[in-house]
Amino acid sequence: MSISIRQLTPIFAGEVSGVDITRPLSKGEVAAIEAGMDRCAVLVFHDQKPTDPQQQMFSRNFGELEHTAGANITKAQDRRLDPYMADVSNLDKDHKPLARDARTRMFNLGNRLWHSDSSYRAVPAKYSLLSGRTVVDKGGQTQFADMRAAYDALDDATKAEIEDLVCEHSLLYSRGALGFTELTAEERSMMQPVRQNLVRTHPVTGRKSLSLSSHIGTIVGWPMPEARAFIRDLAEHATQAQFTYAHTWRQWDLVMWDNRQLMHRVTRFDETQVRDMRRTTVAGDGLTVAQAA
Repeated sequence: MSISIRQLTPIFAGEVSGVDITRPLSKGEVAAIEAGMDRCAVLVFHDQKPTDPQQQMFSRNFGELEHTAGANITKAQDRRLDPYMADVSNLDKDHKPLARDARTRMFNLGNRLWHSDSSYRAVPAKYSLLSGRTVVDKGGQTQFADMRAAYDALDDATKAEIEDLVCEHSLLYSRGALGFTELTAEERSMMQPVRQNLVRTHPVTGRKSLSLSSHIGTIVGWPMPEARAFIRDLAEHATQAQFTYAHTWRQWDLVMWDNRQLMHRVTRFDETQVRDMRRTTVAGDGLTVAQAA
């Protein structure tokens, strides 16, 4: 069976059939998936049951994997997973739901904010691939917003104003927005702000998109209050219903998305239930803008 992709919304998101991600793929299959990503920006694969090594193998068809160091506050001795697997579950190292006041849980609540994975790295991520190993029966959707369509809908004056703007991104900003500010000196050191262009151009399609995220703390050269108010307005525009898709998880779904073209977030769920979600992240291939010293 050849790969086919059925579009899920009028503007983006697709459902893939005809592929088993647990086996090696041909060059043609990889090319078909990449073409689908360029067009749809988020792809849903149902009934995929990868082991962690198989998920990593599939992900490496699209580039090198990011290491999770610097992306969270979990200590090495407390990790459940391989360091190339991002643990976006609600579980501790013993596979039990985290306590409500657990420090790791407090930090991970930032995933409920609209964001782009790894925009806080100097080289932001290309793709994210999230596997639903155990899903909850209510809530816990992953919502996506198409930053290409949001950019297209801006008026010409706003497009001209934002064309050359540069933003600072950091986990300090996104977690600080939730009141999570009790960080060690070592944690603060690894979360120093990086710079990203506010407008990105896709390297294949040439489409422009907004590069928004809760990790944004300011715009270079702007007073911070003005910058944050402006970014808030852009985010409200970009996350209107006509630009969004909400994925309701089935067990063993794998969802793959392009961080260069989307924002996403998770919705609330009953955290007394086990939600085991494992992400591999394909690294980007370069800076979007020169970094400060």
